[in-house]
Amino acid sequence: MKTGTCKLNKAEIDAVAAYLEHRYPEPKTALHFSNPFELLAATILSAQCTDKRVNIVVKTLFEHYKTVEDYAAANPTVFEEEIKSTGFYKNKTKQIIGAAQAILTDFNGQVPSTMEELVMLPGVGRKTASVVLAAAFGVPAIAVDTHVLRISNRLGLVNIKDPEKIEFALCGIFDKDKWITVSFGLVLFGREICQAKKPLCNKCDIYNICKWPEKRDPPPAR
Repeated sequence: MKTGTCKLNKAEIDAVAAYLEHRYPEPKTALHFSNPFELLAATILSAQCTDKRVNIVVKTLFEHYKTVEDYAAANPTVFEEEIKSTGFYKNKTKQIIGAAQAILTDFNGQVPSTMEELVMLPGVGRKTASVVLAAAFGVPAIAVDTHVLRISNRLGLVNIKDPEKIEFALCGIFDKDKWITVSFGLVLFGREICQAKKPLCNKCDIYNICKWPEKRDPPPAR
Protein backbone atom coordinates (compact mmCIF):
# COMPACT_ATOMS: atom_id res chain seq x y z
CA MET A 1 0.00 0.00 0.00
CA LYS A 2 1.41 3.36 -1.04
CA THR A 3 0.22 6.19 1.16
CA GLY A 4 2.34 9.00 -0.33
CA THR A 5 1.63 12.18 1.63
CA CYS A 6 -0.92 10.42 3.83
CA LYS A 7 -0.62 11.41 7.50
CA LEU A 8 -2.66 8.45 8.74
CA ASN A 9 -1.17 5.12 9.68
CA LYS A 10 -2.58 1.78 8.51
CA ALA A 11 -4.76 1.36 11.61
CA GLU A 12 -6.24 4.85 11.18
CA ILE A 13 -6.88 4.27 7.48
CA ASP A 14 -8.66 1.02 8.28
CA ALA A 15 -10.67 2.84 10.97
CA VAL A 16 -11.84 5.47 8.47
CA ALA A 17 -12.95 2.77 6.03
CA ALA A 18 -14.69 0.81 8.81
CA TYR A 19 -16.47 3.93 10.06
CA LEU A 20 -17.76 4.84 6.60
CA GLU A 21 -18.87 1.25 6.03
CA HIS A 22 -20.68 1.19 9.37
CA ARG A 23 -22.34 4.59 8.94
CA TYR A 24 -23.25 4.02 5.30
CA PRO A 25 -23.59 0.26 4.79
CA GLU A 26 -25.06 0.68 1.31
CA PRO A 27 -23.75 4.02 0.04
CA LYS A 28 -24.87 5.15 -3.37
CA THR A 29 -25.13 8.21 -5.52
CA ALA A 30 -28.03 10.56 -4.82
CA LEU A 31 -28.68 10.90 -8.55
CA HIS A 32 -31.78 9.16 -9.86
CA PHE A 33 -31.35 6.70 -12.74
CA SER A 34 -32.64 3.37 -14.00
CA ASN A 35 -29.91 2.41 -16.47
CA PRO A 36 -26.24 3.26 -17.14
CA PHE A 37 -26.92 5.94 -19.76
CA GLU A 38 -29.37 7.76 -17.50
CA LEU A 39 -26.69 7.84 -14.81
CA LEU A 40 -24.13 9.06 -17.33
CA ALA A 41 -26.46 11.88 -18.42
CA ALA A 42 -27.39 12.77 -14.83
CA THR A 43 -23.73 12.89 -13.80
CA ILE A 44 -22.88 15.21 -16.68
CA LEU A 45 -25.80 17.43 -15.66
CA SER A 46 -24.57 17.49 -12.05
CA ALA A 47 -21.45 19.49 -12.92
CA GLN A 48 -21.75 22.83 -11.07
CA CYS A 49 -25.29 21.86 -10.07
CA THR A 50 -26.90 20.22 -7.06
CA ASP A 51 -28.08 16.62 -7.21
CA LYS A 52 -31.49 17.84 -6.02
CA ARG A 53 -31.88 20.11 -9.04
CA VAL A 54 -30.64 17.41 -11.40
CA ASN A 55 -33.17 14.93 -10.03
CA ILE A 56 -35.97 17.41 -10.66
CA VAL A 57 -34.82 17.92 -14.26
CA VAL A 58 -34.26 14.25 -15.10
CA LYS A 59 -37.69 13.26 -13.84
CA THR A 60 -39.15 14.87 -16.96
CA LEU A 61 -36.12 14.27 -19.17
CA PHE A 62 -36.18 10.52 -18.66
CA GLU A 63 -39.84 10.45 -19.65
CA HIS A 64 -39.02 12.12 -22.98
CA TYR A 65 -35.88 10.15 -23.80
CA LYS A 66 -36.07 6.40 -23.24
CA THR A 67 -33.10 5.06 -25.18
CA VAL A 68 -29.58 6.00 -26.22
CA GLU A 69 -31.00 6.43 -29.72
CA ASP A 70 -33.46 9.02 -28.40
CA TYR A 71 -30.64 11.09 -26.93
CA ALA A 72 -28.49 10.75 -30.05
CA ALA A 73 -31.33 12.09 -32.18
CA ALA A 74 -32.36 14.87 -29.79
CA ASN A 75 -32.86 18.39 -31.11
CA PRO A 76 -30.11 20.43 -29.40
CA THR A 77 -32.24 23.56 -29.15
CA VAL A 78 -35.07 21.68 -27.47
CA PHE A 79 -32.69 19.73 -25.25
CA GLU A 80 -31.03 22.92 -24.06
CA GLU A 81 -34.35 24.23 -22.82
CA GLU A 82 -35.12 20.96 -21.06
CA ILE A 83 -31.89 21.02 -19.04
CA LYS A 84 -31.42 24.80 -18.81
CA SER A 85 -31.92 25.04 -15.05
CA THR A 86 -28.86 22.84 -14.41
CA GLY A 87 -26.56 25.55 -15.79
CA PHE A 88 -23.94 25.39 -18.56
CA TYR A 89 -26.73 23.85 -20.60
CA LYS A 90 -25.16 24.42 -24.03
CA ASN A 91 -22.03 22.45 -23.18
CA LYS A 92 -24.00 19.80 -21.34
CA THR A 93 -26.30 19.38 -24.34
CA LYS A 94 -23.32 18.84 -26.65
CA GLN A 95 -21.77 16.40 -24.21
CA ILE A 96 -24.87 14.27 -23.60
CA ILE A 97 -25.96 14.10 -27.24
CA GLY A 98 -22.35 13.57 -28.31
CA ALA A 99 -21.88 10.78 -25.78
CA ALA A 100 -25.04 9.05 -27.01
CA GLN A 101 -23.89 9.28 -30.61
CA ALA A 102 -20.43 7.94 -29.72
CA ILE A 103 -21.96 5.04 -27.80
CA LEU A 104 -24.04 4.09 -30.83
CA THR A 105 -21.10 4.43 -33.22
CA ASP A 106 -18.28 2.97 -31.16
CA PHE A 107 -19.86 0.73 -28.53
CA ASN A 108 -22.85 -0.92 -30.23
CA GLY A 109 -25.27 1.21 -28.24
CA GLN A 110 -24.04 -0.02 -24.86
CA VAL A 111 -22.49 2.26 -22.25
CA PRO A 112 -18.93 0.96 -21.81
CA SER A 113 -17.93 -0.41 -18.44
CA THR A 114 -14.23 0.43 -18.30
CA MET A 115 -12.49 3.66 -17.37
CA GLU A 116 -10.46 3.64 -20.58
CA GLU A 117 -13.56 3.48 -22.76
CA LEU A 118 -15.75 5.82 -20.74
CA VAL A 119 -13.28 8.70 -20.85
CA MET A 120 -13.32 8.46 -24.65
CA LEU A 121 -16.89 9.78 -24.62
CA PRO A 122 -17.55 13.52 -25.03
CA GLY A 123 -17.84 15.29 -21.68
CA VAL A 124 -16.76 12.29 -19.65
CA GLY A 125 -13.77 12.78 -17.36
CA ARG A 126 -12.49 10.44 -14.70
CA LYS A 127 -14.94 11.66 -12.05
CA THR A 128 -17.99 11.04 -14.23
CA ALA A 129 -16.57 7.71 -15.37
CA SER A 130 -15.91 6.66 -11.76
CA VAL A 131 -19.50 7.43 -10.73
CA VAL A 132 -20.84 5.35 -13.64
CA LEU A 133 -18.45 2.48 -12.97
CA ALA A 134 -19.24 2.32 -9.26
CA ALA A 135 -22.98 3.02 -9.28
CA ALA A 136 -24.10 1.47 -12.56
CA PHE A 137 -21.70 -1.48 -12.86
CA GLY A 138 -20.41 -2.10 -9.34
CA VAL A 139 -16.83 -1.72 -10.58
CA PRO A 140 -14.46 -0.44 -7.87
CA ALA A 141 -13.71 3.24 -8.44
CA ILE A 142 -13.33 6.46 -6.46
CA ALA A 143 -15.04 9.58 -7.80
CA VAL A 144 -13.48 12.76 -6.44
CA ASP A 145 -16.04 15.53 -6.07
CA THR A 146 -15.80 18.62 -3.85
CA HIS A 147 -16.71 16.60 -0.74
CA VAL A 148 -14.12 13.91 -1.33
CA LEU A 149 -11.48 16.54 -2.14
CA ARG A 150 -12.23 18.53 1.02
CA ILE A 151 -12.51 15.65 3.46
CA SER A 152 -9.55 13.63 2.21
CA ASN A 153 -7.39 16.72 2.71
CA ARG A 154 -8.91 17.56 6.11
CA LEU A 155 -8.47 14.06 7.46
CA GLY A 156 -4.88 13.97 6.29
CA LEU A 157 -5.35 11.19 3.76
CA VAL A 158 -3.80 13.46 1.13
CA ASN A 159 -2.27 16.89 0.79
CA ILE A 160 -3.30 17.46 -2.81
CA LYS A 161 -5.77 19.75 -4.57
CA ASP A 162 -5.83 18.08 -7.98
CA PRO A 163 -8.85 15.70 -8.18
CA GLU A 164 -7.17 13.19 -10.47
CA LYS A 165 -4.11 12.94 -8.23
CA ILE A 166 -6.39 12.55 -5.20
CA GLU A 167 -8.20 9.71 -6.97
CA PHE A 168 -4.96 7.85 -7.63
CA ALA A 169 -3.73 8.52 -4.09
CA LEU A 170 -6.92 7.25 -2.44
CA CYS A 171 -6.90 4.17 -4.65
CA GLY A 172 -3.41 3.47 -3.34
CA ILE A 173 -4.35 4.12 0.27
CA PHE A 174 -7.53 2.04 0.54
CA ASP A 175 -7.99 -1.60 -0.37
CA LYS A 176 -9.80 -2.03 -3.68
CA ASP A 177 -12.85 -3.63 -2.10
CA LYS A 178 -13.36 -0.41 -0.10
CA TRP A 179 -13.23 2.01 -3.03
CA ILE A 180 -16.98 2.29 -3.59
CA THR A 181 -17.69 2.63 0.13
CA VAL A 182 -15.03 5.34 0.43
CA SER A 183 -16.17 7.13 -2.72
CA PHE A 184 -19.87 7.47 -1.89
CA GLY A 185 -19.38 7.33 1.89
CA LEU A 186 -17.19 10.44 1.92
CA VAL A 187 -19.78 12.32 -0.13
CA LEU A 188 -22.55 11.47 2.33
CA PHE A 189 -20.26 12.22 5.27
CA GLY A 190 -19.43 15.59 3.72
CA ARG A 191 -23.09 16.48 3.40
CA GLU A 192 -24.06 15.37 6.89
CA ILE A 193 -21.04 16.00 9.11
CA CYS A 194 -17.87 17.40 7.55
CA GLN A 195 -19.54 20.30 5.78
CA ALA A 196 -17.55 22.97 3.98
CA LYS A 197 -18.36 26.04 6.06
CA LYS A 198 -19.56 24.65 9.38
CA PRO A 199 -18.27 21.11 9.95
CA LEU A 200 -20.04 19.34 12.80
CA CYS A 201 -16.86 18.23 14.53
CA ASN A 202 -18.78 17.57 17.76
CA LYS A 203 -20.73 14.83 15.96
CA CYS A 204 -17.77 13.26 14.20
CA ASP A 205 -16.84 9.73 15.26
CA ILE A 206 -13.44 9.95 13.57
CA TYR A 207 -12.54 13.25 15.24
CA ASN A 208 -9.51 11.75 16.98
CA ILE A 209 -8.19 10.40 13.69
CA CYS A 210 -8.64 13.66 11.79
CA LYS A 211 -5.43 15.66 11.27
CA TRP A 212 -7.15 18.93 10.28
CA PRO A 213 -5.54 21.72 12.36
CA GLU A 214 -8.75 23.76 12.28
CA LYS A 215 -11.04 21.13 13.73
CA ARG A 216 -13.04 22.31 16.76
CA ASP A 217 -15.61 21.31 19.36
CA PRO A 218 -14.66 17.66 20.01
CA PRO A 219 -17.53 15.25 20.55
CA PRO A 220 -18.40 14.40 24.15
CA ALA A 221 -16.40 11.60 25.74
CA ARG A 222 -18.03 8.18 25.61
